[in-house]
Amino acid sequence: MEIFSVRSSQSLLFKNNPNNAKSSKTSDIEIETRAPAAASFQIEDEVGEGEGPDFTAVSPGELRNYARQSFDSGLIDQNTYAAISEPLPMHAIDPLGNIVDLSSVTDGTSFNFLDYYKNQLQVAMSIGDADEVQTLKSIVNFLDG
Repeated sequence: MEIFSVRSSQSLLFKNNPNNAKSSKTSDIEIETRAPAAASFQIEDEVGEGEGPDFTAVSPGELRNYARQSFDSGLIDQNTYAAISEPLPMHAIDPLGNIVDLSSVTDGTSFNFLDYYKNQLQVAMSIGDADEVQTLKSIVNFLDG
């Protein structure tokens, strides 16, 4: 009595069976080609060559779209993209220790992200959180152009 492994016996049966050989042909498979998708975020014409949008007055949705395009093209790393994509907290602390109410900022609301991230960088540097400082520095460098 011979013993074969299940894997080898199935593959041998599949290859040797003439019915399976017919079904394994790929000549009748067609691949549809589609036109490339349109970009979801358009940079306005008034912005200079090589510059991004005005991050002092941009909505969170627009910022996420621009960050996604920048991540896809390799301009920013995954940590920077993830930090930018996170929703804003309801409240934040500025460098002077004051609480800033961010609850009114929605996806369609213009917001000054450049100043916000610069302030958060100053707070993180005063606390001494090295990982947060590094992430916020890369965000500020990305937004500051």
